[in-house]
Amino acid sequence: MKEQQKKGRIVTGMRPTGKLHLGHYLGVLKNMVKLQDEYECFFFVADWHALTTKYNSTADLKENVRNIVLDWLAAGIDPEKANIYIQSHVLPTAELHIYLSMITPQNWVERDPTLKDLVKMIKNNDDGSRPDVSYGFLGYPVLMSADILCFNVDYVPVGIDQVAHIEITRDIARRFNNIYKTDLFKEAKPLLTNTPMLKGVDGQKMGKSFHNDIKISDDEETTTKTVMKAITDRARARKDDPGNPQNCEVAFEYWKAFASEEKIKQVQEECIAGKRGCVDCKRELAACINEELRSIRERRKYYEQHPEIVDEIIRQGDENARKATAEILEKVRAVVGMYD
Repeated sequence: MKEQQKKGRIVTGMRPTGKLHLGHYLGVLKNMVKLQDEYECFFFVADWHALTTKYNSTADLKENVRNIVLDWLAAGIDPEKANIYIQSHVLPTAELHIYLSMITPQNWVERDPTLKDLVKMIKNNDDGSRPDVSYGFLGYPVLMSADILCFNVDYVPVGIDQVAHIEITRDIARRFNNIYKTDLFKEAKPLLTNTPMLKGVDGQKMGKSFHNDIKISDDEETTTKTVMKAITDRARARKDDPGNPQNCEVAFEYWKAFASEEKIKQVQEECIAGKRGCVDCKRELAACINEELRSIRERRKYYEQHPEIVDEIIRQGDENARKATAEILEKVRAVVGMYD
């Protein structure tokens, strides 16, 4: 890791559900790239968390974990600045989870909004019934707290809608400190991020399961074909009809996300004047998106062709994460009074 002054330590993770799309890129990845220059960062692929809802569907788990790492590296996560590790490779997290689960009241877990979000992700059984909720599923908020407290971080980067998710971690840290008469755990503060919500090309929430997403690893041809499906102004019938960018449900939002202020103004003025047809507009938009993603795709291709480099990045990240968490866990064991 490069030696430089940092504002503090942060940790954040992502569940491995497949290749990442433009919503992840704008809402998460660009921010992670920025944060690595300002904080001591630990970025983890949350494969244990994936099991809370996919414990019986793990055929693609290893591939999905790999794809997350590849997309992170492609987006600009620098292993010289940030630690990339796999959650299940850092066993101190699991041990801390046990200690935290012993002191966490049942009703704290049941009211946590994280669980409510996860419930929505669980699909019904083939007969239409709801699947059984596992012990591990119920313990998700405590495991999430262990992810954070195992590094005793100063901040956790979240969107404004996720602040409540950090509260249970702060509550558990405070309860642990009170029970064991210590000041060991910091109460991590949310590091608010301005996370733009990018819709899928059909105007709904972007997601792989909806088949409306644009993956950052897609090639230019695939991206262009997908962008051409994007919804525009439904009221506009002909190319030279005056348009209304505010009624352009998807395409204009993409312009605002990927183009310069000058270009956005040009698109808006030409649309209103009826000088910009929707088909040509989307074709140009696709070229704009492809241009921004070009270097990302080149980096991803490089890492795909050099798996040994990726393996070493993960190995080093795992090692650094284990070292950092082992230091915290040693203090936890001493405070709790475990036999050494």
